[in-house]
Amino acid sequence: MEMTGERRIPAPRQRVWDALNDPEVLRASIPGCESVERVGDDQFQAKVALKIGPMSAKFGGKVRLENLQPPERYSIVGEGNGGAMGFAKGGSDVVLTEDGPDATLLAYTVKAQVGGKIAQLGARLIDSTAKSMADQFFNRFAAQLTPAEAPATAAAPVSTAPVAAASGEPGLVTPDPVAPAGAASVADASPAVAAPPAAAQAGTPVRGTDTEYMADRGPAPITQHGATGTAPTGDRVARPNPTPGPTPMPLRLLTMTPFGLPIQFWLGSAAMLVILVLLFLW
Repeated sequence: MEMTGERRIPAPRQRVWDALNDPEVLRASIPGCESVERVGDDQFQAKVALKIGPMSAKFGGKVRLENLQPPERYSIVGEGNGGAMGFAKGGSDVVLTEDGPDATLLAYTVKAQVGGKIAQLGARLIDSTAKSMADQFFNRFAAQLTPAEAPATAAAPVSTAPVAAASGEPGLVTPDPVAPAGAASVADASPAVAAPPAAAQAGTPVRGTDTEYMADRGPAPITQHGATGTAPTGDRVARPNPTPGPTPMPLRLLTMTPFGLPIQFWLGSAAMLVILVLLFLW
């Protein structure tokens, strides 16, 4: 597997060089890295948890720095072992080029070899995973070296110039009374009540209202709907609803109960007898 690339880091070259040799910066930048320790002037050891396609494994490896030319370039040689999942080994050349006083171009070339079960996943999957990890590394690495943005502009100060008060005395300000938030006048808080129709106020019955059936009830009291009879005073009891008319004959037939059984029972029995007679006579 071979991979090349170039990234622009918004930081001076010396700062980028120092960060590439800082174990804490590397641990925070490498995807899945659990630890990075310096075991010599030019050697590191690390533990990384990787997921390549359906396989996951933890690799423990060592890295050695060679051909050091600070702060311009160096070479990385390393190897890692993932147990039953396989192994990986290879190297990389890193070159730092100044791009102005506050930026650096980082160019890299990687050559690696994998073996074991990981190699069975295919070169395409391995290459895409390696490219994704490289992008994540440089994005995190650049984020740690990017200077923090300037704080937001402070709000404009409130003018303190003297204002003449209503009394005419210079330099004094009489604040207007401000009602507390959420307060409302009694009139606003009172629920609105709709006025009755003008005709009802004048005593004339209005269609669709209670005054329509209360117009001619007389002095007698009003009972609940459907009540009939005479009041204790001997007066007629006013009935709001009109008296229902007689029930039509078809409906009265359906409500009949000859011999204590509903009419539907006798009609059904007669129909069943007719069906049985037709079956036997056929």
